[in-house]
Amino acid sequence: MNNRLVDITKEMATCTCRNIHHSIPIEKIIVAHDALEQSVPYMESKGIQNVLIVVDDNTYEAAGSKLCNILDSSQQTSYTICKIEADESGTVLANETSIVQVLLNYQHEVDALIAVGSGTIHDITRFCSGKIGKPFISIPTAPSVDGFTSLGAPLIVRGFKQTVQTVAPIALFADINILRKAPDEMIAAGFGDMIAKFTSLADWKFGVLLNDEPYCPLVESLTKEALEKCIANKDSIAMHQEKGIKVLIESLILSGIAMLIFGQSHPASGGEHHLSHYWEMDFLQKKRAQVLHGAKVAVTTAIIAQLYKEEISAVLVNTREIKNNEIRSKVEQNKSEIKSIVNNIPQPAFIEKLIEQVGGETTPYELGIEDELISRSMLEAHQLRERFTMLRFINKELEFV
Repeated sequence: MNNRLVDITKEMATCTCRNIHHSIPIEKIIVAHDALEQSVPYMESKGIQNVLIVVDDNTYEAAGSKLCNILDSSQQTSYTICKIEADESGTVLANETSIVQVLLNYQHEVDALIAVGSGTIHDITRFCSGKIGKPFISIPTAPSVDGFTSLGAPLIVRGFKQTVQTVAPIALFADINILRKAPDEMIAAGFGDMIAKFTSLADWKFGVLLNDEPYCPLVESLTKEALEKCIANKDSIAMHQEKGIKVLIESLILSGIAMLIFGQSHPASGGEHHLSHYWEMDFLQKKRAQVLHGAKVAVTTAIIAQLYKEEISAVLVNTREIKNNEIRSKVEQNKSEIKSIVNNIPQPAFIEKLIEQVGGETTPYELGIEDELISRSMLEAHQLRERFTMLRFINKELEFV
């Protein structure tokens, strides 16, 4: 991955999109069997003598304990453990309570924070890292999300989901042996988070055409590269083979780097993520145990694909249903491009088949999502983000909705 970072930096220099490319502060990305061991000399080279390790019960067992043993053996870096507690439903959340836990464990002599976990632990650590002005190091324990290397920290604030742009890690150490032992559902969730790019990329291109949203061909290319590698290696991923897990974690890392360069989550998060966030907030309000993010977006991707293929195709035939004259004019001017965007979204059955092949859930009902919540989210989830997705267009711009 370090060589890929060098290549991406060169590609950024020649990109002609004219948007601001955010620099990549990540100095080292190691995906290897001895990744944890390699983290220690890196910290020594940076003069990091005291770290705050953020874990939960599961991630401490998966990797935190081993990291502590390695640090004890080296006798070069001291550490404090901050073990994030689960809520009453047994779920560890990236919310105010967890953030305060980290801040209460922080001491001024700490040189860096280390996130040992998957998405939630990274979101908590990333936010705290940005606020206290100390760097953080990423140690993934499962290939379950694409946010390890991004700037965004999706947080739950007063029960509502909002993404805060904070900081990226200065280094990432992904141990293949640890990742291969991750629960089946977390590996399927990581694959699901990548499959979501089918509709997130479509939403992004749609917003570029109709709302002049920023666009970068390099970022799109990197996201597509990550998606296509996952699909090509789906069987190996499903069997937890070393090659498949390596491809999956590197694809998730690459998707995060694409978001990092762009400065926003457009390429990796569209209407399918908005439905997922809406479901998450509903579960929070009802104090229900949360469902893995990637499991939700895998299911919502198929739902959104069906909606877009039906509704947007119908609008292209009859643009009179569009209320806003300016939007209607843009749709008419860009009919062929919009048609191509929609046609390039795979059929829902194909998406469901991919998810099924890696052992993931394919229906909302398998996740405990009721019809009423599905219907409500289809009408309201677009309000969670100020982004011109097709979901937003269908709900706000069409007469028949």
